[in-house]
Amino acid sequence: MELPKFILGDNTDHPNAIFVVHTDYPRFIINLENDEVVWFEEFSKEDEKDLEEEMGNLIAMATEFYDREVSRYEE
Repeated sequence: MELPKFILGDNTDHPNAIFVVHTDYPRFIINLENDEVVWFEEFSKEDEKDLEEEMGNLIAMATEFYDREVSRYEE
């Protein structure tokens, strides 16, 4: 099965949270309410440096995905 790159998630225990799951490497969940990220990968020190540079791009992509999905519901 081929997974989409991003998946929206919600949970009634966290009514204000907006979760976006990133299924490609590096896999993570971001809560767009507060930009908190949980990683599903373990990183070496070298990887962490590269990840810091890429993190801004990944958050922007997750936010754009959310905005696109919400706009489709509003149509």
